[in-house]
Amino acid sequence: MKYLNTKFKKALIIVTGSIILTVVAVIVFISPIAKYLVEKHVGKYLGRQITMSWIYVNPFTGYVHISNLKVYESATLPSTTDGDSIFFSANGVSANFGLYKLIFSKTIEIEEITLDHPKGKIIQNSKRLNFSDLITLWTPKQPRTKPAKFHFNILAIKIIDGEFYYLEKLIPVNYFIKNVNIESQGKRWTSDTLGAKFSLTQGRGTGDIKGDFTINFKTNEYRFAIIVHKFDLNIIEQYLKELMNYGSFSANIDADVKARGGFDDEENATASGMLAVNDFHFGKTPDDDYASFDKLVVAMTEVSPKNHKYLFDSVSLTHPYIKYERYDYLDNVQMIFGKSGANLSEAYDDPAKFNLVIEIARYIKVLVKNFFQSYYKVNRLAIYRGDIKFNDYAIREKFSVQLDPLFIIADSVDKNHERVKVSVKSGIKPYGNTNLSLSINPKNSGDFDLQYYFQKIPASVFNPYLITYTSYPLDRGTIEIKGRWNVSDGSINSVNHLVIIDPSRTTRIKNNDDSWLPLPLIMSLVRERGNVIDYQIPISGNLKDPKFHLHDVLMDFLENLFVKPATAPYRMEVKEMETEIEKSLTLKWEMRQTELQPEQKKFIGKMVDFLKKNPEASIAVYPVQYSEKEKEYIRFFEAKKKYFLIINNISGHIISEHDSLMIDKMSVKDSLFVQYLNKHHDNALVFTIQEKCNNFVGPDFINSRFNQLNKKRENVFLSQFRIKSVENRVKIHAGENDIPYNGFSFYKIAYKGDLPKALLKAYRRMNELNKEAPREKYEKEREKNKKAQKELK
Repeated sequence: MKYLNTKFKKALIIVTGSIILTVVAVIVFISPIAKYLVEKHVGKYLGRQITMSWIYVNPFTGYVHISNLKVYESATLPSTTDGDSIFFSANGVSANFGLYKLIFSKTIEIEEITLDHPKGKIIQNSKRLNFSDLITLWTPKQPRTKPAKFHFNILAIKIIDGEFYYLEKLIPVNYFIKNVNIESQGKRWTSDTLGAKFSLTQGRGTGDIKGDFTINFKTNEYRFAIIVHKFDLNIIEQYLKELMNYGSFSANIDADVKARGGFDDEENATASGMLAVNDFHFGKTPDDDYASFDKLVVAMTEVSPKNHKYLFDSVSLTHPYIKYERYDYLDNVQMIFGKSGANLSEAYDDPAKFNLVIEIARYIKVLVKNFFQSYYKVNRLAIYRGDIKFNDYAIREKFSVQLDPLFIIADSVDKNHERVKVSVKSGIKPYGNTNLSLSINPKNSGDFDLQYYFQKIPASVFNPYLITYTSYPLDRGTIEIKGRWNVSDGSINSVNHLVIIDPSRTTRIKNNDDSWLPLPLIMSLVRERGNVIDYQIPISGNLKDPKFHLHDVLMDFLENLFVKPATAPYRMEVKEMETEIEKSLTLKWEMRQTELQPEQKKFIGKMVDFLKKNPEASIAVYPVQYSEKEKEYIRFFEAKKKYFLIINNISGHIISEHDSLMIDKMSVKDSLFVQYLNKHHDNALVFTIQEKCNNFVGPDFINSRFNQLNKKRENVFLSQFRIKSVENRVKIHAGENDIPYNGFSFYKIAYKGDLPKALLKAYRRMNELNKEAPREKYEKEREKNKKAQKELK
């Protein structure tokens, strides 16, 4: 019995050992065999080289692990490679196969598959992708007519710290994401849905995304929830490069959005949540924006194009900035996108070429195409601290105006409401403000009531246009415009009121590129006896064909033509008093002026006599320098002068008075001069004559000339005080750079002690004149404007 037990034990040990050895041998030998088969035959089947460090296969448990897997690009698609031939790689790929179901139920089941640090690359060249061959390989040549012999389940999918690249070779685009982590419960053959959780970070830049999604492959419907944090939108700039001649873009996005919809119908989408775009910048260079904003926040209650619902809790835009500029040729927008947006039109009309920006624009167009026919509601719509700037370089001088800060507030924009109220308030730079109140029928844009007001705007702001088209600038005058529009179903009932208080023109500027209109004659005909231009301009008709009623303009014109001459003595006295006051308190400098005019010498002489007669009195002078405009004039003159010397072969920098006059009269838009400037600068992004002249002469030289100009003015102003030995009672303070209300640099003069008798007399008489009939009507407006000017100074 003992012998039999011993023999049985030996047999058991031998059988067990044999089984173990067999299992070990199978495992040991099947792994290199599997490695050989995969690298040789699977790679040949895919048309790609496959390499790996090692593969471990356990046929008894169904566990497979591949180390350092590399799948190379197809040799048949060389145009889609980028020099790096690896298409896909992973530090490790692991899978557990359900052998039991494979044997007994003809089901291939992967219980779990894990990809550790996978790296994938998608390369596109025109319509070709670097995996087009795999799509062709796995696409059935004929539709399946018989049930599949095997079923496929994958119960869990895990991707750990993936890294995926996208390269578009034509545009080009080079983009990637990293730290990609995906976990999914997989998909059974009996189920139509696939769901997963995911997270990833930006490859080049900042930000991360996390969320989950579900896709139904039978109905082609989807559902997702996504949270985005400061995700850099640098991929947008890469696609914009194809659409722009030059320019830069940057922004990032935050989001917390839930959505559902269908792939078969673009309008079949319903979304809710928050979307915010931050630090948006678009412009000429990273330091020169054409458009920007701090934050755009859209809070969605329910947006469903298919169900015709657009419900928003709020839409807010913080600190938007827009700069629009006109040049001699085109404007800043057309310079970027081509004439009339030619670059955009070309890309939009080419469906064969993919551009993410165009596709986003197309999709937004689909989403909002039925907006006004749908039910829409925005609980609060707001724009805070807006800044809209307009620069016009197409005329002789630069014209610039700015709405800043701009606030637009609309509460409860609801299509079911009878009216929607919108309030617009803004400052106007350099001076002025505006206020607008709009009440509109949300069901009919041709049904609205509008009230507007523009006030405290100096007439001198428009000098660039006046000089270009009339040759006469203004050095005095305040503009106010207000009006009311009542529009019902497109029919207009509108009254508009224009008032210009105390407009005054200065001497004519003679220049070859200036048109000439008899502005003194025109002003004498349009200006009323009280030195005011005051017109009511009603408008009727409809929005497509408005009719302007100029009865008030024509009657004032006739009155000024026949009645005004009789009041000439009154108007001359008013002008004399205004001049006495103005010249006693300020000394105006024409552009580039360094010599005193006869009248200015006379008034300085009066100040000298006043100081001699009043030993206790003194004068403080505060120079206000319109440096931007002064430098523009210096820039133009010095560039024309340099050009004049070169083309006439004149050496040195000293020119005759005759030559100086010729240079002054030369147009800065002269075609030969502009051609010469264009040949002598190599910056393709310089569009304005101001910049070209600045580069031609040099900014340091311009600054030097500006400092010399101010020093000469100071010396010539003090010269008469020195002669009478009262210079020590005149103090000239440091200059202040500003945009003066009158449009010219000037010396502001303050008297310490008693005021000159002539000035006091002029003040008293001016107050009396303001209370007389022709000026009494506008006395409050004059006081208001004086107060505003003092506050601004």
